[in-house]
Amino acid sequence: MEIEVARERPAQEAMPPETVKQEALASASEPRNGLGKGLALTVLLTLALGVAILGSLATGAVPIAPRTLLAAMLGQHPLTEMQRLILFRLRLPRVLASGLVGAALSVAGLLFQGLFRNPIADPYVIGSSGGAIFGACIGIAFFSQWSVFGFSATALLAFVGSAATMALVYSLARSAGKTNVVTLLLAGFAISTMFTNTTYFFEIFDKSGNGNRILISWLHGVIGIPAWTELAVSACLLALATLASLPLMRTLNTLALGDEYAQQLGVRVESARVCIILIGSLLTAVAVTLGGMISFAGLIVPHVGRLLLGPDHVRLLPVTALGGAIFLILADTVARTIFAPSEVPVGIIMAFVGAPFFLYLLRKMKRGYTV
Repeated sequence: MEIEVARERPAQEAMPPETVKQEALASASEPRNGLGKGLALTVLLTLALGVAILGSLATGAVPIAPRTLLAAMLGQHPLTEMQRLILFRLRLPRVLASGLVGAALSVAGLLFQGLFRNPIADPYVIGSSGGAIFGACIGIAFFSQWSVFGFSATALLAFVGSAATMALVYSLARSAGKTNVVTLLLAGFAISTMFTNTTYFFEIFDKSGNGNRILISWLHGVIGIPAWTELAVSACLLALATLASLPLMRTLNTLALGDEYAQQLGVRVESARVCIILIGSLLTAVAVTLGGMISFAGLIVPHVGRLLLGPDHVRLLPVTALGGAIFLILADTVARTIFAPSEVPVGIIMAFVGAPFFLYLLRKMKRGYTV
C-alpha cells in the first residue's frame, strides 16, 4: 500500500496541510476542551463492551439466553454441565481473544496513523504481515505438534517472525542516527512481499494438504480457542504496550505540526519515532499471534474515533482500544453464527466491512478531506 509521507524539509515546507495544522494547534492549546465528551464516550463504550461480550456468549449454534447467563453470574441459577462446557471451554476464551485482537490492532493503527500523519496507515504498514506469515509457515510445516505455555508453535513463530521483520525493516531504514520514513515504508513493503510469497514453497512441500488448509485459514484471519495461559500472556502484553503508549499520545499531537516544529517545541523526534514503532510492532505481533491476518480493524476504528473526538490522541487512546475490542467481538460473533454450525473466517467479514469504508476514505481524501 502506498502511503504519502513528508520528507525532511525546512520548517516552512514541513508543515502538514492547513487543516491538520489548525486541528493539531487546537488540540495542543486546549487539552481540556472536549474532555467531558471523551470521558462520556469511554464510559459508554465500556458498557457497550460488557453488552457485546454478554451477547456474544449467548449467541451461537447452541444459544443460551442472556437471562440465564445473568442469573448464573448472580448465583441465582446454576448452569447445566453442557452450558458450562460451551461457555467456559469454547465461547469465553474466543470472545476474550477477539477483544484482545481488536484492541491491539486498533491501538497499533492509531500509533502508526499518528506517526505517518496519514489516515490510511494500518498496523501492517512496515512489513509485519510478511514476517508473521513466514513464521507461521515454518510452524505449520515443521513444528505443528509443539506448544509452549499454551501457545502453538505456529502462533509463537508468527510472533517472532513479525517482530524480527520489523526489527530488520527498522535497521535498514536507520542511517546516521536517523530513521528515514520513506525508506522505512519501502523496505517494509519489499520484505513483506518477499516473505508473503514464500507460502508457495510450503504449499509445494506439503503433500498431505493439511498444512495448506491450516495456512489458508490462518491467512484469512481465524480466531480460534486459545488456552487460558495464552490469553493471560497476551492480555499482559497488550496492557503493558497500551500503558507505554500513554506518554506518547501528546507527542503524537505535537508531531502533527511537523518534525521541525516538534523539535522546536522540545520533542525528541527520533526517540519518539523509535518508541512508537516498537510499541506498535509489539501490539501487531500480539494480534497476529491470536488471530492470524485480520485486515481493516486497525484502519477503521482509529479513523472513526477521530471523526467523533477530533485529533487529540490522548482522548483517542481509550476510545480506540474499547472500540476495537467491541468491533472485532461483534465481527467474530457474526463469523461463527451467520452460517452456523459452519464458520466463516472473521477476516472475510472484516474485508466486506472494511473495503467499502476504505474506498469511502479514499474518496474523501481525493476531495482534500483530512483528519
